[in-house]
Amino acid sequence: MLLPFVWVIAPPLFQYTVTNTSWLFTAILILLPLSAEFNVTDSLGLDLPDEILLMLLTGTCIIKWIHQPNWIPASLTKHPLFLLLFLYLIWIAVCCIYSTNPLLSVKFLLAKTWYIFPFVLLPQLLLRSKTAIKKMALCLLLPMGFVVAQSLMRHSFYHFSFEGVKEILSPFFRNHVIYSAMLVCLLTVLWCVIKLTPKANPYLKWLYIAMVLGLTGLLFSYSRGAWVAMIFGIAGGVIIYKKIAGRILLLAILTITISIGWLSYNNHYLRFVPDYNHTIFHKDFGEHLEATVTLKDVSDAERFYRWIAGAKMVASKPITGFGPNNFYDNYKGYTAGVFKTWVSNNPDHSSVHNYFLLTALEQGIPGLVLFLVLFGAMLLYTQKLYHQLKDRFYKMIALTVGVLLVMIATVNFLSDLVETDKIGSLFWLSLGMIILLDEKLREENSEPLTK
Repeated sequence: MLLPFVWVIAPPLFQYTVTNTSWLFTAILILLPLSAEFNVTDSLGLDLPDEILLMLLTGTCIIKWIHQPNWIPASLTKHPLFLLLFLYLIWIAVCCIYSTNPLLSVKFLLAKTWYIFPFVLLPQLLLRSKTAIKKMALCLLLPMGFVVAQSLMRHSFYHFSFEGVKEILSPFFRNHVIYSAMLVCLLTVLWCVIKLTPKANPYLKWLYIAMVLGLTGLLFSYSRGAWVAMIFGIAGGVIIYKKIAGRILLLAILTITISIGWLSYNNHYLRFVPDYNHTIFHKDFGEHLEATVTLKDVSDAERFYRWIAGAKMVASKPITGFGPNNFYDNYKGYTAGVFKTWVSNNPDHSSVHNYFLLTALEQGIPGLVLFLVLFGAMLLYTQKLYHQLKDRFYKMIALTVGVLLVMIATVNFLSDLVETDKIGSLFWLSLGMIILLDEKLREENSEPLTK
């Protein structure tokens, strides 16, 4: 009975979407910090309303691409990063075929598609001018500023306690980890806005006030990962400035490989077995930090429990993995009982708490390699763009994207946030911005020396 109504409504809806793509894209940017997670079923959740708009935009882009193949710029489809992304998506599709639960894996692939299409494709069409890029930054920063302000006001009723932070973030954020991760990333964007704002601009003082507000929100988020991400982000900016990102990437890969080899050799990882009776959640943040250092915090102990299971899962299926979105249904048979904690029953169905390990166990080692190559190439491109672009505006954008990528890598070493709408959107938007900036570099190089 609904089909006649769909037949009537679909054409004008499609036409509206095509002619108002920029407005929808702007709406998505504004709604990213404000969207709330909604569970449709036990196995299906949506982020509303931004994910609905992402689906709509993705469907429109695909249909328009079919009808007008030249609509998508050749600078995108021929770009090396886009080709790497395409190979990565093809491999995910292959892993879906061999998945232990293909339905969950196909859901994962579809969700990744409707995040990638708008944030990688649309910047090439909608962010061609400096004005559009400035507008994009404001669309992200202003709603995030609102979220931080209301969170701090609500937190004050809990006397800014460590325990109280869990009560103040709903409905915008599921937990303080995602909140602090998005906040530290957008503080980088705010820093870029401040650097590009002339000192005589009367609005500059408000930007500094916003920075103080954001740093206060980050402090009272009580998120160790986000604090470490800020330190690594600053270091990443220095590394890009000194043009040594390639060497640091190789050193990081070598260090992690040696560490994994040492932990595996003669079961050295058993040295970190926690005391079941002393791994607890601390309500006092000082005790929480002390427990972190002494490996007696339950969240850290639980990470070891899941990381060991994840490593065993990679060894069990190293090529195609268990299939995207299939960690929870398979990991308990690979856990080491000596690392079990009192929260290991995992009622929240949370994941392995390391995105790189999650990629390896669900998509196999080839999937991890493809993702690492894509990620590393993105970081190296930001270094190249920063040093070769002549326009200071675009140079600062390149540096900001590089710092943001380092921060995303840091928080995802202890979590798995690329698949969330808050952090995943920023990651794929970073890829879109890198391809756009590379096109700006080609335009600069093609300009005549004299005018």
